[in-house]
Amino acid sequence: MYTTLLVRYGEISLKGNNRPYFENRLLANMRQALSDLPPRRMEKTFGRVFVELLDDLEAVSRRLKRVFGIVSMSPVLTTSLDMDAIAPAALAVLNDTPGKTFKVQAQRPNKRFPLTSPEINRQLGAYLLKHSQGQQVDVHHPDRLVQVEIREKEAYVFSRTIPGPGGLPVGVTGRGLLLISGGIDSPVAGYLGLKRGLELTGLHFYSFPFTSERSKEKVIDLCRVLASYSGSFRLVIAPFTEIQKSIRQNCPQEFYVTIMRRMMFRIAQAVAANEKALALVTGESLGQVASQTLQSIAVINKVVDLPVLRPLVAWDKNEIIELSRRMGAYEISIRPYDDCCTLFVPRHPATKPPLGRVEAAEKKLAIEELMADCLANLETITITADPTEL
Repeated sequence: MYTTLLVRYGEISLKGNNRPYFENRLLANMRQALSDLPPRRMEKTFGRVFVELLDDLEAVSRRLKRVFGIVSMSPVLTTSLDMDAIAPAALAVLNDTPGKTFKVQAQRPNKRFPLTSPEINRQLGAYLLKHSQGQQVDVHHPDRLVQVEIREKEAYVFSRTIPGPGGLPVGVTGRGLLLISGGIDSPVAGYLGLKRGLELTGLHFYSFPFTSERSKEKVIDLCRVLASYSGSFRLVIAPFTEIQKSIRQNCPQEFYVTIMRRMMFRIAQAVAANEKALALVTGESLGQVASQTLQSIAVINKVVDLPVLRPLVAWDKNEIIELSRRMGAYEISIRPYDDCCTLFVPRHPATKPPLGRVEAAEKKLAIEELMADCLANLETITITADPTEL
């Protein structure tokens, strides 16, 4: 029965003179999210976007729930600016929302409307009590809130509120390169990067035949989850087998992880330049594994000039797993297919690697040749979300 979806955004409205840029990007991302559905009207007002519904509320809201920048949504009935039209709409909304108690809450941005907000509340409350059965008013803890917004040309009546993901529209803060493995952490870091407005490209290091084709498919499926929040997702796959073999043959075992991560960062910086990315994004959480101690992070960072964003740096594992479940990645992440980050891990990796000893060990590697070979054999794919799985 609903004709319109009222979409609210929050943080964007605080952007001052830059607000139109953020709003326009949000609308573009919303249109992309709905691109597989029939065309429809969208109208932007301050702090609101009104989306036309074509008897497809569930399909529209399901897609928009994954658009960053949206705080919440409400299906609304649109009426003329007349209490004789608003009252029946309020009754229809009341009957569509389960509960035994209610409260009416009116907002009147259109100050030319002849009734004040308290007067609207009283008239509609009386009407609803008279025309409904078994309903009571509860102004403190109602089962549902029947809300009315009196705008310039129309009134909007609604009760349901559908939460959105919040954050900023994807693309408004620049481009980053996400180092993504098949584990739990890096897809969650990618989600948080998207939430802060980053447009992400993924970089995955693939070590065939030490890692199977299914491990690569697992990463592609994780990127498909991220694509459901960003519209599409570019993934760069870097062959890493020869680099890992060379590290194993030439370097002390205790530095395997440190040197492997330094090689990954060198390659990531080169890929970031091609992708016009201004930062690297990783799923590292401080103290979680040997390569994530402060000393290890400092040594690994030495090989790059780009900023390295670590959205999970202060998160514990349970918090990461909880968000992984909510975003729909956890069941994919725990598939039993190892990636190169979980192979070749020594029994006793160095947790406080001295920079001088690591650099001395690296001199036994043909770093430039290994990097050139890797970069010459990159595979790039574009992944889109599956609308039937949204």
